Order: sequence, then structure tokens, then C-alpha cells
Amino acid sequence: MKKIALFVFLVFGSLWAEATELVNLITTYQADRGALSRLYTNRLSAEYFARMESFNQDYLKTLRAQNYDALSEDGKIDYVLFRNFLEKQLAELDLEKRDFMAIQSVVAFGKPLEDFVVARRRAKQPDSKALAASWDAVAKAVAAQHKSLASSAKYTSWQQADLAAQAVESLNRVVKEAYDFYYDYDPAFTWWMPEPWKKLDASMKAYAKALREHYTNSVKDDGSGIIGKPIGREALEKQLAFEMIAYSPEELIAEAEKQFAWCEKEMLKASNELGFGNDWKAALEMVKETYLPAGAWPEEVARLGEEAIDIMVKNDWLTVPPLAIETWRTSMISAERQRVSPFFLGGEVIQISYPTSEMSHEEKMMSMRGNNPHFSRATVQHELIPGHHLQQFMNQRYMTHRRPFGTPFWTEGWALYWEFVLWDRNFPRDAKDKVGMLFWRMHRCARIIFSLNYHLGKMTPQQCIDLLVDKVGHERANAEAEVRRSFEGSYGPLYQIAYMIGALEIYSLRKEMVDSGKMPEKQFHDLIMTQNAMPIEILRAKVTGKSLDKNHKASWRFLD
Repeated sequence: MKKIALFVFLVFGSLWAEATELVNLITTYQADRGALSRLYTNRLSAEYFARMESFNQDYLKTLRAQNYDALSEDGKIDYVLFRNFLEKQLAELDLEKRDFMAIQSVVAFGKPLEDFVVARRRAKQPDSKALAASWDAVAKAVAAQHKSLASSAKYTSWQQADLAAQAVESLNRVVKEAYDFYYDYDPAFTWWMPEPWKKLDASMKAYAKALREHYTNSVKDDGSGIIGKPIGREALEKQLAFEMIAYSPEELIAEAEKQFAWCEKEMLKASNELGFGNDWKAALEMVKETYLPAGAWPEEVARLGEEAIDIMVKNDWLTVPPLAIETWRTSMISAERQRVSPFFLGGEVIQISYPTSEMSHEEKMMSMRGNNPHFSRATVQHELIPGHHLQQFMNQRYMTHRRPFGTPFWTEGWALYWEFVLWDRNFPRDAKDKVGMLFWRMHRCARIIFSLNYHLGKMTPQQCIDLLVDKVGHERANAEAEVRRSFEGSYGPLYQIAYMIGALEIYSLRKEMVDSGKMPEKQFHDLIMTQNAMPIEILRAKVTGKSLDKNHKASWRFLD
């Protein structure tokens, strides 16, 4: 263990500082926010919005009181990261609060229930007889609001109707938690409250169900079965600004189309080399048929991972700690999970998609064809080393206070950047490997096109699926899973564009620093790995040594 620690210190000691002047402020914020989030659990309430707004404003005020000019280089980076983070929190709270204010009348009956929840936090013993009468009255108020829905104007979108239902359900959930606290522990409560609670719970659930169906003029399901929530232009532009992306959605779509055109030209070259002429989709189909038998595939995935690590170590393109090489491992993805993740998931554990016994024959074939060796050779290193496993390994050890500032433009951008670098260095062994790498590059371009257009209201989930099938050559089930993952999963609205755009940012920075001769390649990569996750434009300040203005906003035109 001492040898490993010494190795890490000798390699990275000169590149990073253990702490900056703002570490304590940032780590205290994280602890405070966690404490508040565990207390104020109804996130669709006026109480929650008021408390979290004041909390973030107080920290922003404290941060702004710092003497920015007296901070070290890393301290200034932390300042800008933290300021940007707090402003993002406040902007998102504002958007969420506005949405809530538009539907808050649905919980007009809620004041007695909210008072009960607040009293429960300090275990105040209730007057159960009075509380029973109060809840009986609240249940009647809920029923009256439910009845009045028939004569009230419908919501203009299913998203707004769904939010209204969620507000009722969220209040019901915290009341249930408080009810369970007293039930069976307070004799009077246990005698008086079960029937009033049963009536109240039933009325709130019925009301929420009715609210969820109380909308017009919008299509919830376009036939794909995928139910997402487009965020609209205003939220999209704000998200881009906080990610330090100085481009409009339309400019990013145009860049994706440009990148896609490059991929098509390269795909045609590979197709001709394989004897399929300009019918690159026929070449793609041939490559899909190179899949391995189900039992043989996991071992091949591990071999591909080891191959990528050997290439990194042999060429000394970046530092790979021995413990990072030792500690990665494998697991298999369930059939149910493959409906959302039909390919690899990565990190310390590389999760492998391949057929299971309960899948239909068609599903099995799609899984094997979509995870063939030539497709996968381009992505195993994306998930392990130098990709996500190495990123996570380093993030847990360097500048750990910056982890809240993580962004998919850094996480996915770095992993895809290596696909760019490996392509430039003739990583594909033959035309089949080229087809595999180009398939994924085209896929990342398509992600930008369909996800931005979706959130702008210009494409439906079914149109997104069709784009992946028709333009990229996806198996339909895999395309459906990718779109479902994009819009129904836990990913943010910019996650899918972050792969290609983040990679282009790092690739542009590489040209600026490495290709120009200003910085050795290994130093460039190691420096990025020891700064932890952050918007690439802010990382650029560290890599180039250029000082940041304390009010720095997105301005880097890396695509120009």
C-alpha cells in the first residue's frame, strides 16, 4: 500500500493541490444541503422552495464576499465553479417554482396537513381528537376540489396535469410518513386516526388520478410508449449557459449534422474496402453478424478491456495507476434493464448486455448483433480505461470537493475524446473495426440532433427512434432502448449531447495545447484527470494558465 501511495504522489504530486482556500466552504455547503434535503422532503411545496432559495442565496452572498483577487489559481477556479453551481441551483429552483405556482391551487386544502408534518419533525404530541376532525374536513375539501374538476378548465399539457398530480401525491407521501410515526406508539392517535386517514388517503389518491387525466391539446404517447418531458427553449438555453456552452441549440444541431456527414464519408470508404460499394448499411449488417455465442462474449469483453489498457500503458499516453488496473471487474445486465441500456455501462464495474433465456428470439438476435466485437472494441475502453473507470478512480482521490460540479460534458466527453484520439492513431485494425467505430460516432451525432429537437418540441420519441434506425442503422429494439434511456431515465436534458460536444471541447483544447507544442501529451491528460469534473471551458483556464474573471460566463467558441 505504501508503494502505491508513493507512486501516486511521485506521479501526480506536482500537478494538483490537496486543498484550496474554498474547500471548507464548498464541503460545508454539501453537508448543509444534504441535511436540508433530508428535512424538507416535500419538494413540491412553498416551504421547500422558500428554504432552498434562501439557503443558496446565503451561500452565494458568502462566496461573493471572498477577496477574489487574493485567491490562488485553483481557488479562483473553485470560486467560478461554485458561483456557477449556485446560480444554476437558483435558476432551476426558479423554473420549478414557477411551474409549481401555476398548479399550487390543487393543494389549497393542505395547510392543516403541512402543520401536522412540521410538528412531527420534533415529535410534538398531537391532539388526536381535534386532528381527526381536521382531517375529516380536509378529506371533504379534497373531494370538493375533485368534484369541481368537471367544470374547470383543463391543463394545456399533460406535463402540467402530471405536475399537479405529483403535488398532491407528494403531500400525501409526507403525511403518510408522519402518520406512521405516531401510529401504534401514541394510544390516542391510534384510536382516533385510522379511519380519518383512510378516508383522506383515498380522497387524495382519487384526486391525483383525476388530475393526471385533466389535460387537453397535447399528446402524451406518440405510439412509441415512451413518455418524456420536453423542457422547452428557455430551460434548454439556461442549461447550456450553466454548462459553459456558448452556442445555441440550432448551432449545435448544425455541428452534429456536419460531424455526421464526415462519418458518412468515412463509412463509405470502409464499405468500399469491404466490397459493398456505397451501400454502407449492407457493410454494417455484415459487421453485426460477427457476434459471438452468448457464453463466449463476457470473456471477450474482458480481453478487449485489457487490450485497451495495454495500449495506454505501452504508449505512455497518460498515467494509469496499478490499482486502477487491478480493481475493475464485470457484471451482466438483466433483460429488463436492457430495455433501457442495450449496450455497455461502465465504471469500476463494466456491465455487459447480452441475451438472457427469457428474451424472445428476436430480442436475443438484436442484443447479440448490437454488441458485436467490432462495435464493442470502440466502447469497452470508453467504459473502463482510459474512460469511466479511470475517471471515477481519479475523482475519488483528487480535488474531491469538486465532485458536485460534475458534468456529462466532462464525463462522457473525455471517454468519447479517446475514441477520436484512437481513430487518429489507427486503432481500427481493419475496415470492420472502422465500421464499428463510425457507427458509434454517428450515433453520438444523432443523439445531439434528436435530443435537442425533442426538447425544442420539434421531434417526438417515435421520430427519434426512426432517426436512429434509418440514419444510423440501429436495431429497432436497441433504438427504442436508447430513446427510452434518453427521455425516461435519470439523465438530464443535455446528457445525450454531452458525448460529442464534450469530446469536441477536449479535442479543441488538445489542438490548442498539445498539437501546438505548448504541453506534452501525457502532462495534458494527467492534468485533466487530477482536476476532477467541471465544465470544460473552466478546465481550459487551468490547462492554459489563463486567469478567470470572477463573473466568467460561457464565451469559448471551440467549434469555430
